[in-house]
Amino acid sequence: MEIKAADVAKLRKMTGAGMMDCKNALVEAEGDYTRAQEIIREKGKLVAAKRADRETSEGAVKIRVKGGKGIIVCLGCETDFVSQNSEFQDLVNSIADSAIANFPADLETLKGCKLANGETVEEAISQQTGKSGEKHSLVAYHRLDAPYVAQYVHTINGKLGAIVAFNKPVPEQLGKGVAMQVVSMKPVSISAADCPEEVIAEERKVAIEKTKEEQIRKAVDAAIKKAGINPAHCDTDDHIDSNTAKGWLTPEQAKQAREIIATVSAEKAANLPEQMIQNIANGRVQKFLKENTLEEQEYQMGDGKTSVKDTIKAVDKEAKVIAFYRVSLND
Repeated sequence: MEIKAADVAKLRKMTGAGMMDCKNALVEAEGDYTRAQEIIREKGKLVAAKRADRETSEGAVKIRVKGGKGIIVCLGCETDFVSQNSEFQDLVNSIADSAIANFPADLETLKGCKLANGETVEEAISQQTGKSGEKHSLVAYHRLDAPYVAQYVHTINGKLGAIVAFNKPVPEQLGKGVAMQVVSMKPVSISAADCPEEVIAEERKVAIEKTKEEQIRKAVDAAIKKAGINPAHCDTDDHIDSNTAKGWLTPEQAKQAREIIATVSAEKAANLPEQMIQNIANGRVQKFLKENTLEEQEYQMGDGKTSVKDTIKAVDKEAKVIAFYRVSLND
């Protein structure tokens, strides 16, 4: 049957698909608009399946706050070119609007929510995948329900943002500043008290190993120096070889340095003072918590000397952060 330009234009208006995609779908559907729409949707699913293993490292983060409710959503795609496309941006904004209106509990539930045009979020993403030929994926979705929700999206690229919940209303400038803090400083938790146990355990493990390595290295360096050899020329096996080739170490010194490293390392490792190791490691963990928990971090929007907790208290002694979510396509 003949497919007229008006028919193609009508289907394009209904689906937003490309002209050739619309024409081909109408031909296959023998002019049946309902079937043609299904064909276009199926094409989107096919493209998505073919590109399922692709990374969606580009995209956009959107936030909506209404009353005491806030949502943050991220739609990913493969290239910056597509992410800047008006249709992609319209889709992300539509998803964010649906999220704040329906306030779904999780990402999977959001996929079933309806957009203004009647499509579900999942259907719209599949259709946009088919139109662009790139994988699109709902990367993240979080929600907060609190007396006050602050927000910030990094305006330069729109690929990272944060929502922050407070136990009571705070000045907009302070709320935005704390949200910017979350975006820029990437805290792992609000305070040390609510830092995940697995995070602290991993940091402690790293701190202990680093401390042991440092104590062994100090003992080795002292022994090498005592032998009349420059420790800086013997910090690795490769450096010993290269410094010998340069004439900075004699072959005899190189051999002696390797013997000292092997002997002293083994002796020191077997006799490390456990309590001292634990004390130093504890100090390192505390330093990590100070630098990586929101309340203890230095407030970057201020003088850089006052903590986030003290900055909030200076404005309102009863105010505090009770939750936050940070979403980024870059890390």
